[in-house]
Amino acid sequence: MKALVTKNTGSWYVVTTLNDSPREINCKIKGNFRLKGIRTTNPVAVGDIVEISPVAADNTAFITAIDPRKNYIIRRASNLSKEAHILASNIDQALLIATLAHPVTSTTFIDRFLATAEAYRIPAVLVINKIDLLHADDRELLDAVDYLYRSIGYKVINVSASDGTGFDELREVLDGKITLLSGNSGVGKSTIINRLIPGLDLKTSNISDVHDTGMHTTTFSEMFSLPAPLSGSIIDTPGVRGFGTIEMDRYEVAHFFPEIFKISEECRFGNCTHTHEPGCAVLAALDNREIAQSRYQSYLSILEDTDPDKYRKAF
Repeated sequence: MKALVTKNTGSWYVVTTLNDSPREINCKIKGNFRLKGIRTTNPVAVGDIVEISPVAADNTAFITAIDPRKNYIIRRASNLSKEAHILASNIDQALLIATLAHPVTSTTFIDRFLATAEAYRIPAVLVINKIDLLHADDRELLDAVDYLYRSIGYKVINVSASDGTGFDELREVLDGKITLLSGNSGVGKSTIINRLIPGLDLKTSNISDVHDTGMHTTTFSEMFSLPAPLSGSIIDTPGVRGFGTIEMDRYEVAHFFPEIFKISEECRFGNCTHTHEPGCAVLAALDNREIAQSRYQSYLSILEDTDPDKYRKAF
């Protein structure tokens, strides 16, 4: 029987059957399922279409196979050097929720997420939340961040989950699509989802006064259907502190930064890493401020990820 994975609790998966009488079933994975060369912490992800064994009397079953994925997006697992964590599969787009205050989302985190989406050919949208909390200086930063990412070609939506500012535009972007929502802890993903889906009442928490950082309220990934008149669904994921990249070749990292890739066509050498080579058009553009310094620093940080020794220890 075919089913859609809608929730991953770590030990159990909730699936919805894809038949004339859909129903939710709690599933586990067959013991040997993890031994098929899948180097991920979660071999089954929300969004997967799976085959399940006959349903038992207690409404449980086993996941026995996964259909080929249209796509997926991953990040490096936080505790294992060569393993990845699949955020979601079979999605139409990814929304990164960021905040410029309470807490501050670093441009490095934003760029790593966007580069990963580029690597897996998943359209990405940057959503900046909590704009109602921004003071005058913060508003200047908002304008700068907004201009930077729009100039690269990304869609940017400024919202306030508290008062609903920007939500009409957000709903237009979500309508009819399967969308992954990701972001640092504390950026307001759960509050955004609660406004999008009245009555859901996902748990939210306050920001730490000491560190001005978020605390995890979502502990597992889950898919929610958008209410009428919208169609489509969103996949909520646990907040993350960092975003380690994986499966990127150091000579291809520039491909995932659109503005760097475009200029790199003018480099003298085809295998230019844009770090020291003579005749590097990217370094020249950096000196001429045609490429943002923050974006270039993010590019360099991902190059460091390709060093096999970097993630030998847990972080």
